Amino acid sequence: MNLVTPNPALHNSYCSYIEELGSEERYPFPLDFDYSDFTSLLTRLEEFANGINLPQGYVPSSTLWLVENDEIVGVTNIRHSLNDDIKECGGHIGLSIRPSMRGQGLGKTLMAKSIAFLHERGVNHVHIHCYKDNAASGNTILACGGVLDSELFVGDKCVQRYIVEHKS
Repeated sequence: MNLVTPNPALHNSYCSYIEELGSEERYPFPLDFDYSDFTSLLTRLEEFANGINLPQGYVPSSTLWLVENDEIVGVTNIRHSLNDDIKECGGHIGLSIRPSMRGQGLGKTLMAKSIAFLHERGVNHVHIHCYKDNAASGNTILACGGVLDSELFVGDKCVQRYIVEHKS
């Protein structure tokens, strides 16, 4: 299983991934980008990674795909740094697993690879946030070394904020 940069060879797999998500809320946020012009989608993802044409309040972030046998099984978006707002509520990593592949431990694999991506780039305090009622995400973060730092309410939902420290 490899973490790869989005590329044209996985166009069909990406389209089937999005179709499989159906009407569920999409995480991470780049899964909401228009993909009808796949080349434009790839350009937009590359621009985000390079900090080009970012909307106000956004920071550079890399979207990567977890691939097995030429099939996208998960998607991660990794913020290279955090601004004050994102540090408060958002964190470094957003990810999802293809619905038909959930419950197989792939979230833990993708989370661990996402954390390693940040550690390799010198981020020693990785912030990862999830809704308290999302036990699967919370357990995945804990399994990858996350320590609950705090909780806050966003509207009527409780957000748990974890930190994963880099161990030299």
